[in-house]
Amino acid sequence: MSEYQYYEFVAVDRPLDDDEFAAVRAMSTRARMSRTRFVNDYEWGDFRGDPHRLVERYYDAHLYFANWGSRRVLLKLPGSLLDPATAERYCVPEAVETWSADGNTLLSFVSEDEDAEWEEDAEDALSSIVGIRAELAAGDLRGLYLAWLAGVGVWGDGEEFADDFTAEYEPPLPAGLSALTGAQRALAEFLRLDGDLLAAAASGSPPLPDTGRRTATGPRFAAWIAALPTADKDDYLLRVAEGRDAQVRAELLRRFRGPAEPEAPVRTVAALLADATERRRSRTEATDRRRATEEADRAEQAAKAREHRLDTLAADLPGAWLRVDTLIAAKRAREYEEAVELLTCLGELAVRTGTLDTFTRNLDHLRNQHGRNSALLSRLDKAGLPVARG
Repeated sequence: MSEYQYYEFVAVDRPLDDDEFAAVRAMSTRARMSRTRFVNDYEWGDFRGDPHRLVERYYDAHLYFANWGSRRVLLKLPGSLLDPATAERYCVPEAVETWSADGNTLLSFVSEDEDAEWEEDAEDALSSIVGIRAELAAGDLRGLYLAWLAGVGVWGDGEEFADDFTAEYEPPLPAGLSALTGAQRALAEFLRLDGDLLAAAASGSPPLPDTGRRTATGPRFAAWIAALPTADKDDYLLRVAEGRDAQVRAELLRRFRGPAEPEAPVRTVAALLADATERRRSRTEATDRRRATEEADRAEQAAKAREHRLDTLAADLPGAWLRVDTLIAAKRAREYEEAVELLTCLGELAVRTGTLDTFTRNLDHLRNQHGRNSALLSRLDKAGLPVARG
């Protein structure tokens, strides 16, 4: 398979204006473009633009993957909705990075695995992942933690994993890791987050708080909106008119719900990795035990079926030998195979009943009778049935 690279960018908060659209179009004349989306793929060559720069200037999210195992997600949020200092706490070398540009906080999530199998539907991933951006804007930091955890998993598999890093504590632990949203599950899958490591992390994550009284619907939310200062309402309304309604919604939800304070970190990276290793070992052992039990059950059922077959043959031995003759007379490969299988059963029955000499004489007669039928004789030899005595 030739090299393959896929680039996708989306504008969430506002569409590109004429000048922006023209600037991006100049970078690739063959890209599939709209005012809110840019998609291009390459089997030869590469994209001439800088994805980081495009997200800084034009877009809110970017996804990239290549068939040699490289994957990347870039997200941009207003700094007022995601503090750069908060994002910095979830960084992992070569896996999770953050920086600021023009008042925005930008995030880079990277996964590298040269041995990974190719996934045909990866082109659809960004539509599932982009919801992470709105969740982060509303104060849900689970997406950041998942990216950090995926990065830790990669470092943990390396032979040069630094001891000082394993001694570090995890970043603030958000609630609800045992009840991920669809976007969070999609991000975890795209970044190849190990399931056992996620389970280890989720074991310390408290459940999500009761959201029934904090949902942005119903009379309580309406009363809260009505009580907002007029100046705040005017500011929100103006920004909606300017096309920044997604940002306004995120700010309103964040303000209405209040901050979701993550739990203080209590576990080291080494402890998380050890927990994941133990879970993997336990799961593997449980799987092996289940498979062994299933194999034993299948073997027992097969043995019972075999005994039943032999009992049936014992009830009518002449009829069984007649059936062998009828199958051989058909002179077809399928019937030869069935005849040999039936003869094998008759041999087992002869051993069980102490009549092996009689079976061998009958088989000798059959071999002599069909001495020129090499197709049949080769099958009898392959099955280990007795060779005619001289």
